[in-house]
Amino acid sequence: MKKNRQEKIKELIRNHEIETQEELAAYLNEAGYQVTQATVSRDIRELKLSKMAIGSGRQKYIFLFSEVEAAEPRLLEEKFISVLKSGFISVEAAGNIIVVKTVAGMAMAVAAAIDTMKWDKILGCIAGDDTIMIAVRSPNDGNTVCEKIYETLERI
Repeated sequence: MKKNRQEKIKELIRNHEIETQEELAAYLNEAGYQVTQATVSRDIRELKLSKMAIGSGRQKYIFLFSEVEAAEPRLLEEKFISVLKSGFISVEAAGNIIVVKTVAGMAMAVAAAIDTMKWDKILGCIAGDDTIMIAVRSPNDGNTVCEKIYETLERI
């Protein structure tokens, strides 16, 4: 049941500009899957969906990477760098906290891209709509990670 539901979610995300969990739940219910918001939320996390700005103040759910890209590390790395580039505005360190500003609606996607790069100095990211807070291991690591972000933006 879960696998079928998640396959349906993939199909819906490809075919519709779905902005909220409620919209996704409505589409699923229409398709015969009786779901709650909590179930949809878990599925979104498990499928690693993120949101992307699509203009006119709207957003839509997207897949950060496909199964093919997951099997091809270089393609995956390029895609995450592309996500980072498309949403990045600025970065600044304050001790062991880094603040990244992004285009509205892109913080979750950019944070997921940074998390996926698995830099050892980063403990984790918390994303809002246009701001990411990154916790790093020590106050000295803040500037190092900022430099690494700028180096990464220059690649590809």
